[in-house]
Amino acid sequence: MATIGLIGGMSWESTAVYYRLLNEGVRARQGGLHSADVLLHSVDFSPIAEMQAKGDWDRAGAAMASSARRLEQAGAVCIVLATNTMHKLADHITKATNLPFLHLADVTAKAIRKKAARKPLLLATRFTMEQRFYRDRLGAFGVEALVPNEAERADVHRIIYEELCRGVVEPASKARYREIVARAAREEGADGVILGCTEIGLLVSQADFDIPAFDTTALHVEAALDFTLAMEQAA
Repeated sequence: MATIGLIGGMSWESTAVYYRLLNEGVRARQGGLHSADVLLHSVDFSPIAEMQAKGDWDRAGAAMASSARRLEQAGAVCIVLATNTMHKLADHITKATNLPFLHLADVTAKAIRKKAARKPLLLATRFTMEQRFYRDRLGAFGVEALVPNEAERADVHRIIYEELCRGVVEPASKARYREIVARAAREEGADGVILGCTEIGLLVSQADFDIPAFDTTALHVEAALDFTLAMEQAA
């Protein structure tokens, strides 16, 4: 199959899920001993997280562009950025290479529209929830993403960085996420929930909610497989 270029490490906990799902997906589709053809550049997340916290997005964008160029030079045919938040810097990547970039928000919006949801609650890092880059991209597809209130956003963000990115999964945090989604559905009419940080799927899943849940990691993987396997068939 065509080679997927994966920019990961933000955090490596969710990048490991990407790698597993890519390989499971190829095995399910092609059978036998088939597995995914993947080039992975996994960055050190600590300096990236510091750039995020300081708002040093230009420097973070340069790091993403450098990763994309390395993957292109190594033979990747597309770029998959294994993090929702860093899609804020998608333009840095698309300007740095000539490779197709599979934008996670586009993939997510298409899945939401198939379920006829239009006002999903977005659970993500504070950057993704509070800045417009992600919600505006969803809005271009007719999806009006809601966000939790200020106290809820603080809890969602804290659980991601202090727990999930460190491999910690706490029952109390699962309960808190479920409580936040239930309130939004009850009081604001949320008709779905976007697991809009790649680590959130480590904590909650569709089984935890009565409304449709959109796991962006799983959706991104399926889109990457659709793209690369189609390239293989066309070759």
